[in-house]
Amino acid sequence: MKILITGGAGFIGSAVVRLAIAKGHSVVNLDALTYAANLENVRTVADAPGYAFVHASITDRGALAAAFAAHRPDAVMHLAAESHVDRSIDGPAAFVETNLVGTSVLLDAALAYWRTLGDDARARFRFHHVSTDEVYGTLGPSGQFTEESPYRPNSPYAATKAGSDMLARAWAQTYGLPVVLSNTSNNYGPYQFPEKLIPVVILKALAGEPIPVYGTGANVRDWLYVEDHADALLTILTRGTPGETYNVGANAEMTNLALVEALCARLDEALPTSPHRPHRQLIQFVADRPGHDLRYAIDGSKIARTLGWTPRVSLPEGLARTVAWYLENRAWWEAIKARTQVGARLGLAKD
Repeated sequence: MKILITGGAGFIGSAVVRLAIAKGHSVVNLDALTYAANLENVRTVADAPGYAFVHASITDRGALAAAFAAHRPDAVMHLAAESHVDRSIDGPAAFVETNLVGTSVLLDAALAYWRTLGDDARARFRFHHVSTDEVYGTLGPSGQFTEESPYRPNSPYAATKAGSDMLARAWAQTYGLPVVLSNTSNNYGPYQFPEKLIPVVILKALAGEPIPVYGTGANVRDWLYVEDHADALLTILTRGTPGETYNVGANAEMTNLALVEALCARLDEALPTSPHRPHRQLIQFVADRPGHDLRYAIDGSKIARTLGWTPRVSLPEGLARTVAWYLENRAWWEAIKARTQVGARLGLAKD
C-alpha cells in the first residue's frame, strides 16, 4: 500500500512513517516543516526505496493536488496539526488555520483525487483522520471516554481538533469519501518535541533546572507509547471500517505528579553520579494552565474487539525506553534547543 502521511516529520507521524516502511508499505511524507517538525526523525528511512518526501502545507491546494497526481496514493493518514495546548491558548489563530482550514483543504484534495480512481481503487481507498481524546473534554474520578462520548472540548487546541473530526465525518456523509477516525490518549516516546511534559521533565532534570508541575499535579492522563500508537494507526488504516471511529489508549493512567516522580526515579537509576540526584528535589509547582482538564481515560475495548489491537508496551517499560533514548540522543534535542526557545512557559493567557 502507498500511504500519503501528512505531518510525517512530526512526533507521531514520524513513528508511523518508520513503522510503515518497516512493514513494507510505500510512504509519501508530506510536511510543512514547521517548528516542531524535524527530518532527522525519519533519517533512518529516508533512503528506503518506498519513501518520498513532499515539502508542502496542507493549506496549499495546488501543492496537495500536485502531490496526489504525482504519487497516486492508496490511502491518506492525516496527522498534520498544531498540537500543543499551551500554544493554542496564546495563539489560537494558527490552530484554526492548520487544524480546521488545513483539514478542509486536504479533504477537498483527497475527494477530488478519489473521484478520479477506478471502482476497485475507490473501494480500497481510505482517508484516516487522526485525532485526540481531548475532544471529549474532561472526566471526573471515574469512567472512560468511549466512541459515543459527547464532544466537549475545553481548549482552543481541542476545539479545533473536534472541528476537524466533524469535517472528516461531513466529507464522508456528504460526499461518500471512505473515512475512518481515531482518537488517542497522550503519546510519549522517542523524538517527542521538547515542549511536552515528559521531554521537558527529562531535559530540565539533566540540566539541574526546576521541573515545572502545573497546579498540584493531580491531573490524570492515559499514557500511550508512540510506537504502539503507530501500530494501532496502521491497523485502523488497513483493517478499519469506513465510517467508524476507534479510540486508542493504553489503560495506563497516572497523575502528572506521579509521572514526574517516576521519571525522576528512572533518571536517578540511569545517572548514579548526577549532582542533581535525587531529581525529585527539582520539582516545582507552578501556576496551573487555564481550563486544565482534570482527567482523560480511554476505553479501548472497541479496537481490541473488532481489530484485535492492544498495546504492548507498559508504562514503566515505555518510560525506561524514553529516558534511555533521550540520554543516548543528545545531539537530536540539543540541535532543537539551539534553534528555538524550548521550555519557556506558555499558555498562561495573560493580557
